[in-house]
Amino acid sequence: MNPLSENIKDKLSNLPNTPGVYQFKDKTGKVLYVGKAKVLRNRVRQYFQNRPAYTTRLDILVSKTEDIEILQTDNEVEALILELNLIKELKPRYNINLKDDKSYPYIVITKEPFPRVFPTRKKRSDGSKYFGPYTDVKNMRYALKSIRDIFQIRSCKLNLTEETIATGKFKVCLDYHIKKCEGPCEGYQSKEEYNRMITQVAKMLNGKTTSLIKELNVQMNELSSNLEFEKAAKLRDKIEALEVYSSKQKMVDEEMTDRDIFAIEREDNDAVGMVLKVRDGKVIGKSHSYINNVLEKEDDEVIENFVTNYYLKAEYIPEQIYLEKEIEDIDTLKKWLEIKREDKIEIVVPKIGDKAKLVNMVKANAKFVLDELKIQRLKKEFIPHSLEALKRDLRLSKLPRRIECYDISHIQGTDTVASMVVFTDAKPRKSDYRKFKLTNVLNETGKPDDFLSMREVIHRRFRRLDSGNENESGKGVEKDESFSAVPDLIVIDGGKGQLSSAVKVLTDIGLEKLNVIGLAKRLEEVFLPGNPEAQSIPHTSSGLKLLQRIRDEAHRFAITFHRSLRSKRTFTSELEEIKGIGKTKAANLLKKFGSVSNIEKLISENFEDFEKQAGKKTAEILKNYFSENKLKENEI
Repeated sequence: MNPLSENIKDKLSNLPNTPGVYQFKDKTGKVLYVGKAKVLRNRVRQYFQNRPAYTTRLDILVSKTEDIEILQTDNEVEALILELNLIKELKPRYNINLKDDKSYPYIVITKEPFPRVFPTRKKRSDGSKYFGPYTDVKNMRYALKSIRDIFQIRSCKLNLTEETIATGKFKVCLDYHIKKCEGPCEGYQSKEEYNRMITQVAKMLNGKTTSLIKELNVQMNELSSNLEFEKAAKLRDKIEALEVYSSKQKMVDEEMTDRDIFAIEREDNDAVGMVLKVRDGKVIGKSHSYINNVLEKEDDEVIENFVTNYYLKAEYIPEQIYLEKEIEDIDTLKKWLEIKREDKIEIVVPKIGDKAKLVNMVKANAKFVLDELKIQRLKKEFIPHSLEALKRDLRLSKLPRRIECYDISHIQGTDTVASMVVFTDAKPRKSDYRKFKLTNVLNETGKPDDFLSMREVIHRRFRRLDSGNENESGKGVEKDESFSAVPDLIVIDGGKGQLSSAVKVLTDIGLEKLNVIGLAKRLEEVFLPGNPEAQSIPHTSSGLKLLQRIRDEAHRFAITFHRSLRSKRTFTSELEEIKGIGKTKAANLLKKFGSVSNIEKLISENFEDFEKQAGKKTAEILKNYFSENKLKENEI
């Protein structure tokens, strides 16, 4: 280990023998790690003792630590809570990281005089109660549907208060008439009665269906004894619906106990924590969290972190908690959970029997989720074989993940255009395709010069890359994300001449280190800069086939753009030749009517409509022009 700085020595010598939280900071003051301790002096000094048992990651943490900040607490439970909140706020690099489960939905009971019940993916600190998260959306929808079938919860978003109800601001809706709501908006249901029903909904969402059924049975019998048979019949229907809902939950325990069962599965730097929720002996659901930064952490630390973070957000804490392994600060965790529950709890680490089998079942589910995570990553990180083959065939230093291909298109030097197509991981990225209208297309003899055209397009594309998206005058231009990307391979559609033109431009700009090749149509030859001979690539190579596919796509894109320009030029030129129709007017007419033939057709079929759209003077000029042309054709 490196020698300790004077600042660290001073901090270590003045550490108190009390519970609290410690923060390791780097030279910039950024928090690297947050931890808790029953005795700060003993715990923090352990990090800086010269012991060979240190792992590489811990060595790095200690070597980067330039300052230590401590926060004393009255007891270890306060230290645990403070540690959780600081980790959540600061997200230190060397702490275990639980990925947020914002993507999973909850069922929320809002904090209102007449609460609403609905699904949400956002948790707000507004006093509302959240149940979930539901990793299986189908289960969440079934629970919500069952609630709406059993209880008459309002579905409106009205701001119901005692004042607005008393003033008669709202009227009952269809739900009241079809007996889906009892009409609290008009005072047909009291606040106390409505909230008793909401309490029953909360019990159902917490999985306490058995105790809820017992409670409703007692109420039903009392109503029957008081000869209130209509109200008793309503409760009977609720009980039957709850029994159907309860029967679809898997029974795992005859003890009718509430418990949460925790287990983790880990591999390399990733882990998945899984919790199975059992209420009244039945499974009501499970949830999981993805955890990273666990490579050099012990299992008990990962489990403790997962459990504490889970109960930091949980609405309900059961009387029993099963853990896969013993954890170091189990007493502190137990005290904290009993404070939150306001009752005693039992933390069990089953070794044998049915309870151990339950833990193993949860662990197996965690492994399944972790395997799914690995499969998804493999899909994202999958490298097509053709890229590996291309890297090998061209002897490139890295995989050509982004390939750009350039092609020139014209007919005898007119309407010269260029195309830039982009493939990422062997797939076309059409959002990055670009088209170029070219100006320097003729040589000294007035003939088309593809070499000059290639120089222009390469210069226009790569000058921005070199100058940080600024033009030659130093003025900023609009940022182009495609032009900001650096290609791993540039493909020039053409032979040695076009390749040399591109290479010269890149060298002049200062980008000579970019990989660039030429692909000639004749014999599908591949040329490399500085090599007069074509590169020998097997015709069966998937890398060569990929190059051909990219080149064909660049050719198609250029031809399509060229035809579009030529078509517009042809139509515009015809209109511009008409006396009284200028360049701007011709362009506007084409934009409005699409083509010259459409204009002629509209004039002959519905001149009045055309006159309204084009203007009286313009319509008359065009009508005379097409009439004269028709007379000439008839004379011929």
